[in-house]
Amino acid sequence: MVSEQPDNAAALAALQWLIDAGADEAIGALPCDRTALPEKKAARRNPPAPRQGEESSAVAAAPPGNPAAASPSSPNPSSRGRAAANLASASETQADAQRLAMAAGSVEDIRAALEEFEGCPLKATATNLCLYDGNPEARMMIIGEAPGAQEDRQGKPFVGPAGQMLDRMLAAIGLDRSQVYITNLLYWRPPGNRNPTPAEIAACLPFLERQIELLSPRLLLLTGGMSAKTLLNRSEGILRLRGRWDDYRHPRRDQPIPALPTLHPAYLLRQPAQKREAWRDLLSFAEAMEREGLEPVKPAPAESS
Repeated sequence: MVSEQPDNAAALAALQWLIDAGADEAIGALPCDRTALPEKKAARRNPPAPRQGEESSAVAAAPPGNPAAASPSSPNPSSRGRAAANLASASETQADAQRLAMAAGSVEDIRAALEEFEGCPLKATATNLCLYDGNPEARMMIIGEAPGAQEDRQGKPFVGPAGQMLDRMLAAIGLDRSQVYITNLLYWRPPGNRNPTPAEIAACLPFLERQIELLSPRLLLLTGGMSAKTLLNRSEGILRLRGRWDDYRHPRRDQPIPALPTLHPAYLLRQPAQKREAWRDLLSFAEAMEREGLEPVKPAPAESS
């Protein structure tokens, strides 16, 4: 009997196909065939018809004098219990995040708090925590959405292709990373770069609010619809919000902070025709810097040889 040898070339080709399709990480220890129909689920979907003279199990199980128990339209107590438990769990997560964030007295304290925090499920699938890049002493803060694959590997926001685009955008108005503080709305990468859930955003938001409270930026640049809608409490998409100055109102600050939504650098890589609109936003941001007395550092003259 001849044993079959594994086809390494076919396996590598299948793996490359998965990567090209966007499945660039494994989040489970064992493979899962999601097309298979479990036997128990199949039995529930196709229950055997009751024989003549035989009551259905739901009716037979109903106690006498309680028709509501046998009614399929009556509320399910277990569903109400799960909903209440989920609500209590979300409330506890929010309270825990708020407690850890408020105890932090510096950016590095916030990093330590996030390392301790277990309330965001994204932490279980991410490789690294991505907190910030740039200068914590800067008075201008750039807030993106969530880390991508390169950010997850390096543990810093905006270090992949979108980060290179951001560097070029900053350079166009005389800035570099030493003059800004760069962070995200979320600190762990969503699997496959999917959109985060409202619960994941809510779990991370207290740590962002604490950063803003500690650093007291004079201007905010919000890149992407997710960060703009969350911080400005707006429902419009980024194409409507971009270029329009608004006030970010911190829950523990009296004075609002001017904030400018703009297009995310990753979006500009996919839609290069929109760079014209992003350039207008950058010019508006540069004008606000001048009004606030936040002068960009002029490039040093080249040394003569």
